[in-house]
Parts: sequence; C-alpha cells; structure tokens
Amino acid sequence: MCLGMFMAILDIQVVATSLPTIQQALSISQNAMSWIQTAYLIAEITAIPLTGWLTRVLTLRWLFVAAISLFTLASVGCAFSGNLVTLVGFRVLQGFAGGTLIPAVFSAVFLLFPIRLHPVATTLAGVMAVLAPTVGPVVGGWITETWSWHWLFLINVVPGVIAAAATPFLLPRAKPRLADLATLDGVSLALIAISLASLEIGLKEAPHDGWLSPRCVFLFLLSGATATVFARRTLKARHPLVELGTLKNRWFAIGCALSFCLGVGLFGSVYLMPVYLAYVRRHDAFEIGTIMLVTGVAQLVTAPIAGHLESRFDPRWLSALGFALFALGLGCSALQSRVADFGEMFWPQVLRGVAIMFCLLPPTRLALGALNEAEVPDASGLFNLMRNLGGAIGIASIDTILYGRTGGHAEALRERLIAGDVTAAQAIGLDLKLFTHRPPGISDAAIEAYVRPMVEKAAFALSANEAWALLAFAALIGLLLVPFAGPQPQRPSADEGR
Repeated sequence: MCLGMFMAILDIQVVATSLPTIQQALSISQNAMSWIQTAYLIAEITAIPLTGWLTRVLTLRWLFVAAISLFTLASVGCAFSGNLVTLVGFRVLQGFAGGTLIPAVFSAVFLLFPIRLHPVATTLAGVMAVLAPTVGPVVGGWITETWSWHWLFLINVVPGVIAAAATPFLLPRAKPRLADLATLDGVSLALIAISLASLEIGLKEAPHDGWLSPRCVFLFLLSGATATVFARRTLKARHPLVELGTLKNRWFAIGCALSFCLGVGLFGSVYLMPVYLAYVRRHDAFEIGTIMLVTGVAQLVTAPIAGHLESRFDPRWLSALGFALFALGLGCSALQSRVADFGEMFWPQVLRGVAIMFCLLPPTRLALGALNEAEVPDASGLFNLMRNLGGAIGIASIDTILYGRTGGHAEALRERLIAGDVTAAQAIGLDLKLFTHRPPGISDAAIEAYVRPMVEKAAFALSANEAWALLAFAALIGLLLVPFAGPQPQRPSADEGR
C-alpha cells in the first residue's frame, strides 16, 4: 500500500519539474500548461474526503485495488497522450485515484495493526508520504534528461501492477456494502466537488489576477457558499457522504489544524526551493533535486528515531518539538543571502528534514489514535485533506509574495543605485570598481542592460526570503496550537490482542 501511495505522491513532483519538456513536445500554450497539474490536484483534493464513504462501500481491500489499478491505467494513458485535452483527461483519472490512496494507507495503519505497532506503521507511511515530494525533483529531472517525458508516467506501471496484484492477498477480506451505493447523496457530492474545485482554481489564479479580482472573489464566494450548504446538508443527512461530526473531537480537530500548518510549510518549501534555485542560481532540474536530497536524507535518518519516541512520549510534546524545529529551519532560510546555494541551505534543510517527521507522526496519532474503527476512514480523509489544502494555500501565498513584492524590491534597489548607494551595489553583486568608476564610452542603455538582471535576481531573492518568513509563521501557529489539544485518551479498541 505504501508503494502505491509513494508513486501517487511522487507523480505530482516528477511531472512538475518537466512541464516545459511536455509543453514543447505537445505544443501546449504557456497559459494552458498549468492545467496539467491543476487537473490532477483538483481531482485529488476532491477524492480525498470521499475515501471514507468509498471504504464503507468497497471495503479497504477492494478500494485500494481499484484505486491503484485506475492510477496505473491512467498513467499509461498519460504517457501515450498526443494532445493537451487527452492528457488532462487522464490526469483527472490519475488524480482521483491517487487522492484515495493516501488516506487509505493512513486508515490501514489504525485498522490493520494493534496499538503497539501503530508507531512502526505510521513511521513507514509517513516516510513514504513526505519523502516523495523531496526526491521528486531529482527523479523527474533525471528521467527527462536520460529518457523522455513519457517515462514520467510509465515508471508508475511496474509498482502499480505489483501493488494491485499483491494487496488482494494481503489485506483482510470483508464484504462490500454495494447496497450503500443507493444511499449516495449526489447533491452533496456535487457540492463538495464544486467547493474544492473552485477553491483550488481560485488559489491558482489569485497570485496573478489578484486576490480581490472579480474572478477570484467569485470563486472564493462560490467555494464558501457550497461548502456551507454541504456542511449543513451533511450534518443532517441520515447517510452522510463525509462524517463531519468527527471534528467535534478536540484531538482530531487540533490534529487537522496541525496537518494544515504542516502542509503550508512542507509543500511551500518543496515549491519555493526549486523556484529560487532555478531563477536565481540557474540550476537545472537534476541539480536542484540533488541539493534538495538533503531534506530527504534527514527524514530517513530521523524516521526510526521519531517512530521510537512516538510510542513512548506524549504526542503533544513531540508535536511541539517538531513545529519548533520546523519554524527554526524555515526561519533560517528567510535569512539567506542572494548567493545561497548548497552550503548555505544545508543546515536549514537538515532542521526541516528532522522536524517534518515529528510534525507528521505525532499529530497523526493525536488526530486518529483516539477514534474508533468506524470513524477512522472518514477521519483519515479529512486529516489528509487539510494537509493538501494547507499546501495549496501556502503555494498561492508564496506566488503572491514573489509576484507582488519582487517589483517593489527591484525599484527600491534601482533608486538606491541611482543615488550612489554602495550597499545596494554590493547587494546585487555588482563590482564596486565598476560602480564607483564608470568606464568611459559606455552608454546608459548598456549599463542598464548589464545591471537589470542582477537587480531582478537580488529583488527575487529578497521576496523569496519574505516567503520563507511566511512559512515559518505558519509553523509557529502550529506550535501555538499544540497546548489546546489537552491529554489524549486511549483509542477504544475491542481487538487489542489481534
């Protein structure tokens, strides 16, 4: 199950790093290219909260088999797509299947294992969930440079077939409740799909159009209105599509809030680093991936330690430790210089890699550990949904800062240069001898053409530091939320000795 989930999460990152190659191969316009990712994310974020209902109807066993099979077939379809419309269609199928795999794995941790083995299973699932975004850039870059973009999707086939063939024999047998298909609330399904899709599209467009642009305001209002109607309808439903009542559990609610804060920092940092390294430092996808592997190695080293401690200490204390380290690692990146590269990024990445495991494993136990088995599938969907929503909002906020603040920083640097400010020349990396002793015979246009890229990169680096500060603030909010959880009771279980 973890193998299937890993491929689903990895797929997002390996495709992201190679979008320009796909764009050129299929002659896709610049404006339409982003739909290759957006289609996947909308389908994924819509599927995640439906996992609980699908688990009740199909059982965990057959839901996973169906999802990994659909994901594998859709991957083949993506690889052989000849145009954007076909590719986006298969990406929707991929995203919906992948969205059910993630919460299904976290449900399995609490449904298939006795309490004493929860830390081990959670650690394995957690490592797979957070390692995939980290190694994605280097895998995507290597595949694109070594083979072709088609293999970004075809690498899913062998692991998908293995997972689909093995899980029917490994997961417990249960009787599907296909009769529950008749209880499907089509109106609620439409409402949640519209709400999440409009939110995702609004977050995608807000950095470019403006958060208060008519289009974005309409999308956000539509999302809020449909979400409100969905919640009211679901709470009164006899057969709810999603068990929202679980949010009344204080530990689960705090765990979801922590998952949201983790999503902002985790997905935000995985997005911001490649953008900075590509634009400011001019690294290619493979070089960016090798630099970012530091975080993945730190996660792997920390995972067994976090799993060992997670079974022996209060999850609140471990969560507090994780979010404190996470905020520190993100905050250190907010102080990066314009020429920051592997060396300067090393220790902040180590801090974040260590912290992520403590930001994921203990909050997962806090959120799901005290629920009964019937509540876990729906709760797992909501828990994972919050992490993805946090990531979407974090990336939109980063883009807003990068697009909105870089121009202002660039103008301020130009004004300081015109005024003869030596520190501004140092800030953009301009040779002080050239700055203080202008060579004769050089026109103003030539000087401007020479200096402009240096100013733009320095301005972008300043905006990136502000984005890192925003991510650190989100982690601090997670730290402040931990005390509100209170002591957690033991999970009710009738099968402790299983």
